Amino acid sequence: MRQEQQKTFISHDGCQLFYRYWPAIDNNCGKDRAIVIFHRGHEHSGRVAHLADELELPDYQIFAWDARGNGQSAGERGDAPNFATLIKDAHCFIQHIKQEYHFCDQDIAVIAQSVGAVIAAAWAHDYVPNIRALVLASPAFSVKLYVPFAVSGLKLLYNLKGNFFVNSYVKPKLLTHDASRAQSFTQDPLITRPISVRLLLDLYAVADRIVQDANAITVPTQLLVSGSDYVVRRKPQQQFYENLGTAQKELHILPGFYHDTLGEKDRHFAIDRARRFIVGCFANPINVPCLVNADLVGYTRQEADNLTMPPVGLIKPLYWKFIQTSLRYASKMSDGIKLGFDTGFDSGSTLDYVYQNQPSGSSKLGQFFDYIYLQSIGWRGIRQRKVHLEALLKQTILQLQQQNQSVNIVDIAAGHGRYIIETINQIAHKPNSVLLRDYCDINIRDGQALIQQQGLTDIVRFEKGDAFSRQELAQLSPQPNLAVVSGLYELFSDNQLLRESLSGLADVMSEGEYLIYTNQPWHPQLEFIARALTSHRDGQPWIMRRRTQLEMDQLVSEAGFQKITMSVDQWGIFTVSLAQRIKK
Repeated sequence: MRQEQQKTFISHDGCQLFYRYWPAIDNNCGKDRAIVIFHRGHEHSGRVAHLADELELPDYQIFAWDARGNGQSAGERGDAPNFATLIKDAHCFIQHIKQEYHFCDQDIAVIAQSVGAVIAAAWAHDYVPNIRALVLASPAFSVKLYVPFAVSGLKLLYNLKGNFFVNSYVKPKLLTHDASRAQSFTQDPLITRPISVRLLLDLYAVADRIVQDANAITVPTQLLVSGSDYVVRRKPQQQFYENLGTAQKELHILPGFYHDTLGEKDRHFAIDRARRFIVGCFANPINVPCLVNADLVGYTRQEADNLTMPPVGLIKPLYWKFIQTSLRYASKMSDGIKLGFDTGFDSGSTLDYVYQNQPSGSSKLGQFFDYIYLQSIGWRGIRQRKVHLEALLKQTILQLQQQNQSVNIVDIAAGHGRYIIETINQIAHKPNSVLLRDYCDINIRDGQALIQQQGLTDIVRFEKGDAFSRQELAQLSPQPNLAVVSGLYELFSDNQLLRESLSGLADVMSEGEYLIYTNQPWHPQLEFIARALTSHRDGQPWIMRRRTQLEMDQLVSEAGFQKITMSVDQWGIFTVSLAQRIKK
């Protein structure tokens, strides 16, 4: 029997989370390996503690957490600010394990069940860890609520009255045929039956995104699906499996199993498969696909190509014509929509307008149209990207200053430079120099006006420059030790442009200096943007090719930078990453 240790760690926002740790008892392989277990919704790590012995992997160290708001972890019972908070908690948990117990990503396998499986899958998608294996048992990609239009009704009530809680309808007898385990569920004082509607609705949204974009997950993945599951639907599980981007994947349907797959009466069938899969993945060499040419071949290339084709059928062309006409009509009254058509919806001017987030129009109706426009999911993601960017800027500037280094910043495609300028004005100890560059004369003009308005002409200057010219970037003066590329690479599909840009920054920067870069691995409105909005490039349709986070990180690594950390918004649309120049 393993000896359990009870521990805690501090997550990203100061929340203290509880976990259990079972050290290895027979390290025959001579290598440190770890299995991390994520429990089912409403439950806690004590409910999966039996797996520490039943996995029969004595040479593996095993960890299991209590998710925020569950078990012995802090947080309001059954609640969190959003589902992305739980995903980031999971990332912090893995980072804690790596630092505290001296593991690398490749030393870790994850076993997760139900809601925990959605957390684990989303973490693998968003943070692209290079772990060995992912075992997902009955992932709750779609919970059966049984009441007609239940999700729509909950959304309506949530919008009308704010957050509230609902109790789980699931009876223990619908979870497992194991009578003793069902009874223990009823008697367990740490079971959290209520769940907030905010979190439940967010679970649906995140699950939809992960199922649709599972191709971005390249970790070897095994699905264990209960054959008689009364809690979650099987179809999304099968769609997720079909969409998975790894060649090393398995789907096992376990006949007669209820939802608690790893706590069923005959759970040894599931556990045997999980054990064999994990051992096999550790026996195989690590195989991370190379995505630096995904602009030429791959599913995001195909997705972008499809958007260049006109809509087919009778209804779709008429629908998009109606949308285009409606937007043109709204642009006569809405200042933001008009600016988008005048300068491009992807222009620096539009971005600056979105940052300010002040609805404006020629009438009350125009202001209302502008408000709706500014509240679109993409623009909300842009503003959250700004928040993450400013936080990472402040953190990196402070770190350089604590190392007694002069801080010289360059933003190679700054737009109006608002996020840089506002960040500089918020910190007490200013950088030595800030160079803002852009190719657009309008951006340079308005950026220079903003610099003067903010009283920063002594340290901030704006110049015209090509962000894709390796030669120009390699000759930047003063030499930057903090480079920023925000919102640029997302607009260009061609990876060769990024190679030139990143190589120029690598040429001018020394070992240990920092790069902040953004990415857009996901967007729920790609077709709307392609069919209805225009680009700054000659008013052409704004067609974007998404880059998975792995593709973007590999391009950065190829240029000579090592990623350190990353933030992602709650919708999974935009990421902001920090990397460091490694030895030339």
